[in-house]
Amino acid sequence: MAMELRAIHANCSGCGVCRVVCALENFREVNPAKAALRIEGRFPAPGDYRIHLCDQCGVCAEVCPVEAIELKNDAFIIDAEECTGCLQCVEDCPHDVLFEHKQMTVPIKCTLCGECAEICPRQALELVAADQA
Repeated sequence: MAMELRAIHANCSGCGVCRVVCALENFREVNPAKAALRIEGRFPAPGDYRIHLCDQCGVCAEVCPVEAIELKNDAFIIDAEECTGCLQCVEDCPHDVLFEHKQMTVPIKCTLCGECAEICPRQALELVAADQA
């Protein structure tokens, strides 16, 4: 069954716990700059946040000139050994959720691990079956 990460914007407080756990899960670092999702504060409205997530659309895989991004278990995954670091995927991501990090040679992208949804204290993120989204 295909899985999908879904944002419930109204529940988001902008706390950033999802970003911390994402970096911990994927890089074993407390470094929200290495998170594969983005939280946008829509100021001046207080408490209005938008969570930007990878919807696994596959544009990154389509534009990768060396075919270093493949669909595995419902998520497009970057093969670090094949990736040349050209960042074409980052430039062409329609949701602006592929990230370049100065300490890394490979872009950061959601792996659909679901840890962000698991830890979110306000249930602003859900990992659900694609047919329930």
